[in-house]
Amino acid sequence: MPDDKQSSFPGFSHISKAIPKIKKPGKSKMRVIQAAVNIKQEELGNITYQHSVLCQTSMPYKNPGAEITTWDRTQGKVSLRIRAGEIYDHEAGQWRQLGLPFGPKPRLIMAFLNGEAIRTKSPQIEVQDSLTAFVKRIGLASHGRNITTIRDQLARLSCAEIKMGAHFGDHYRQSQGHIVTEFDLWFPKHENQKVFWNTTINLSKEYFESLSEHAVPLDERAIGALAHSALALDMYCWLAQRLHRVHQKEAAFIAWKNLKDQFGPDYIRMCKFKEKFRESLKQVNAVYPDAKFHLDGRGMTLFNSLPPVRKKLIGRA
Repeated sequence: MPDDKQSSFPGFSHISKAIPKIKKPGKSKMRVIQAAVNIKQEELGNITYQHSVLCQTSMPYKNPGAEITTWDRTQGKVSLRIRAGEIYDHEAGQWRQLGLPFGPKPRLIMAFLNGEAIRTKSPQIEVQDSLTAFVKRIGLASHGRNITTIRDQLARLSCAEIKMGAHFGDHYRQSQGHIVTEFDLWFPKHENQKVFWNTTINLSKEYFESLSEHAVPLDERAIGALAHSALALDMYCWLAQRLHRVHQKEAAFIAWKNLKDQFGPDYIRMCKFKEKFRESLKQVNAVYPDAKFHLDGRGMTLFNSLPPVRKKLIGRA
């Protein structure tokens, strides 16, 4: 009889040692996987929105630094300019320069503000409870660092001057000024104090009217799953507004150079950008399964696809 301490299959112990350990997916990947399952199995839940200009251009991905106070982006027929704003520091008794909004948080904040404005059909947004609920739904409420970052980016976004322009046929339309015209900021002096969001935020009349005309509906579950990556959020919003407009019989081709100009201008090496773009695209495709495209060595080919949120479903959500 074989020794109980030894395997009945002599080679098994050797083979088992050769089998690599499966790495457990991180929290970000698990959120994407769970959202992908929910999107396939469940009916549409909460809807949020992004302005079409912000679906085609982007805010900074990383902190540009205090010395850079203006951010310009042009993509096709749309243009974006952001100027960092100032806030009055009552304790210091002087105006304080804020930096430019950057990273995933201002994108999430804009999606929240847009969603509330469209839902209530009003430029005045009561955010004391609604922002807290939004932050919890997309999974950012559990970490104090996330809350601190959201507070900082909310202030930067509220104070920034943002200009958006687009060509429509033979004419050009531009909205300018502050997206947020009035706000209350209640920030705790110490990190362990309770957080109070703004009581109300008033969107400018120009931005609200433009948003009402050019809002792109998005699945909040997808936004929450991609909340860790500004690049993935931008790619999702871009495909959401772009794919359903591709001609049904004529695909649209975009070269790698153009993809890099839009999504990766900060990357020096094209190979590094391609690697990051492919990685993010897999995550986006997981939460936008109806997206049809082909990626190869030349670039990306887009095919007509259903949008992530169908217009006929918006009234039901």
